[in-house]
Amino acid sequence: MALEDAKTQIDLAFTGPGRGLAFENAFGGATSTFRRRYTKDLAGVDLAITGVPFDQAVTNRPGTRLGPRAIREASTLQAFDAPYGWGYSPFDEFTVVDYGDLPFDYAKVADFPDALTAHIRGILASGAGSLALGGDHSISYPILKAHAERFGPLSLIHFDAHSDTWADDDLTRIDHGTMFYKAVKTGLVDPETSVQIGIRTDNPDTLGMTTLDARCVHERGPGWVAQEVKRIVGTGNCYLTFDIDCLDPAFAPGTGTPVWGGLASWQAAAILRDLAGVRLTGGDIVEVSPPYDTTGATAVAGAHVAMEIVALYGWTRRKA
Repeated sequence: MALEDAKTQIDLAFTGPGRGLAFENAFGGATSTFRRRYTKDLAGVDLAITGVPFDQAVTNRPGTRLGPRAIREASTLQAFDAPYGWGYSPFDEFTVVDYGDLPFDYAKVADFPDALTAHIRGILASGAGSLALGGDHSISYPILKAHAERFGPLSLIHFDAHSDTWADDDLTRIDHGTMFYKAVKTGLVDPETSVQIGIRTDNPDTLGMTTLDARCVHERGPGWVAQEVKRIVGTGNCYLTFDIDCLDPAFAPGTGTPVWGGLASWQAAAILRDLAGVRLTGGDIVEVSPPYDTTGATAVAGAHVAMEIVALYGWTRRKA
């Protein structure tokens, strides 16, 4: 069936149905995330994937504005099959679309956060969940504002090399290292039910969030880590943010602030899969910077993380 479909399917980004796997040649056609249909019509949509090509808040190397495009291209390899190990096909059971990128004026940086909050607010108002492809990590704060407006204070599941809780009480600053300090201080995130995974840079003040650092993952193992995360976040609404630099630079060199000693791809995959059951309102994948990775491996990792978040989002919403 797949071979027959591959002979006829093309440009599913525009012509594809709302559900079902896609067998268009990975190397051809218009590129959308997982070959999902591009649309601005969210009627009946379960999950909207949107790109946020913003990288003007970085402390080191830029380039993550090109992340959404690279993740979309890499994701075409995952459109043929249900995600391994989940036992179900999210694209058969749910309507997932590519909502395109956030439009914004790159020369008016101060206007960007509100534009992003409004963009995500519109997705959530339709009843769909949101999955954002970044972009630098500062995008998580405006996104969390929209989610907290709709769902109340959230538990944060945060994969990263950095805690991103450095003190910053100036809400007009846009910085990819302080947004979770602001998220806690403004009540968007409940630190007591939030957890950070893979941390390996020094910042003593975690604002009460639990830290399961990279060494903990290596020594305790992904299975233990996932169960601990589920214990901490409980049954309430949570938001998952995955900074690609949570992975060791050996697995994800294309990022702005690489730190050695990080998670291997298999560890991240196992943790994400074992998180099945947490109730996500949405998530993001950030800090994929294609210019620093000629192999494309970082974008491939980002696309796989995106697929796991799709599967996680659908898991608690399955009619079965």
